[in-house]
Amino acid sequence: MNQTGILFVCLGNICRSPTAEDVFRARAAQAGLANRLRIDSCGTGHWHVGEPPDPRAVQAARERGYDLSALRARQVSDSDFQNFEYILAMDSDNLAHLRRMAPSGFTGHLGLFLDFAPGHEGEPVPDPYYGGDAGFAHVLDLIERASEGLLAHLSERLND
Repeated sequence: MNQTGILFVCLGNICRSPTAEDVFRARAAQAGLANRLRIDSCGTGHWHVGEPPDPRAVQAARERGYDLSALRARQVSDSDFQNFEYILAMDSDNLAHLRRMAPSGFTGHLGLFLDFAPGHEGEPVPDPYYGGDAGFAHVLDLIERASEGLLAHLSERLND
């Protein structure tokens, strides 16, 4: 079966994008679409490659029933533009980086993740790294909303 690839991208791949990966994977499974999607995350930076997500992200996710513990950070690569139809950045800086990397023949969707969250189009998922625990909960709120919107979008496309 052909799978649609979804890639979530932030700066270091230890807070926002692994959270988005796991939340979206859980929501896709609940919607019965998990077997039709290939879901991953990465960062534009290399600093955390191979590391687990930030412990604060892991804890905030655990409190909502998600488990980020198996995830490890990786850096975006040229092959991601061949392997993923949707490449979703958490903010405009990461989106600009991805646009510079994208090959001229990339025909997938390259945009902001929150464009799929009604009322939050064009907004970033704020980086909670330098803030307190409340920032991680807020990130989860936004990611859950955007995940629902992305699932609705994909459901329409996959069922056409």
